[in-house]
Amino acid sequence: MEKMKVAVIGCGSIARRRHLPEYRSQDYVEIVAVCDVVKERAEEMASEYGGVAYTDYRILVEDKEIDAVSVCLPNSLHAPVSIAALNAGKHVLCEKPMATSREEAEAMIQAAEVNSKKLMIAHNQRFVDSHVKAKELIESGEVGNIYSFRTTFGHPGPERWSIDGATSWFFDKEQAFIGAMGDLGVHKSDLMRYLLGEIVEVGAFVGTKAKENTDVDDNAVCILKTETGVIGTLTASWSYVIGGDNSTVIYGENAVLRLEGDPDYSLVVEYKNGNVVKHQLQKIQSNEEGGQLNTHVIEKFVDCIVNDTVPAVSGEEGMKSLQVILAALESNETRRVVRVCAGRAVV
Repeated sequence: MEKMKVAVIGCGSIARRRHLPEYRSQDYVEIVAVCDVVKERAEEMASEYGGVAYTDYRILVEDKEIDAVSVCLPNSLHAPVSIAALNAGKHVLCEKPMATSREEAEAMIQAAEVNSKKLMIAHNQRFVDSHVKAKELIESGEVGNIYSFRTTFGHPGPERWSIDGATSWFFDKEQAFIGAMGDLGVHKSDLMRYLLGEIVEVGAFVGTKAKENTDVDDNAVCILKTETGVIGTLTASWSYVIGGDNSTVIYGENAVLRLEGDPDYSLVVEYKNGNVVKHQLQKIQSNEEGGQLNTHVIEKFVDCIVNDTVPAVSGEEGMKSLQVILAALESNETRRVVRVCAGRAVV
């Protein structure tokens, strides 16, 4: 089997810690190019992983040898670079949030369709063992009716994660568009949609409290309602100064599911009859040591191309998760509950 030839556009932390090492672990993949506007970063990654170092993505996507690309850039560049790559005949794996607006997301989806190429969004929380197991328990009926939930994703902020530290694009509204909600909140909107179905109404308070010299959000608390009437909360924060919280609790008729809240047991199921089952599963991916090494995003992207199947997180799925976050921003601005309808936020 001829190896799939891939390129990574953007050589910051997400490329270095996730995309490049995970591509290298795939037997049938060859990294043939990397790109970054900072020449030294591109050359460093090319030296470590192989391939040609580019500083202009527009030249890279014209290379007919390349089959697929990862887009690991600031949020404002996700749509234009993804569309350019799709129009050049490449399959695209785009980091989250997939775009900064519904219109951009739809343009990405259309570009994939017109060019008959795969578009996948890197929402990795769907592939975490505890989340997959929780979905099985819910869909089997073992948990019974779902009554409520709370989900949280918080950490001290991008300063220690981003390759640029405190001067990172994460804090620049023109490049980032949104802060903690785009970095963390969209992960959880995607997770709750995966576990409980579509979210139809959103109310939110979104603010900037912890970070200086920025006008992107660093704290948000949202109330979400699913199409089946389940009500819960989503919190996203860059202000958890002593470490991360990536936990979810789902309150059901027959049991309470506690996900990623125990350091040893990724899923704890507390049944109404008093039984407690503790599942020791692979740890969730983390910026800290000891986190999940394989997010499964790359392998699932490669698999959908090789087997010509629908991506595990399609462009449509990415857009729906983005729309929840956009609705939260609108709710904060208007001080009204916003209805999310058919991928479009309307009051």
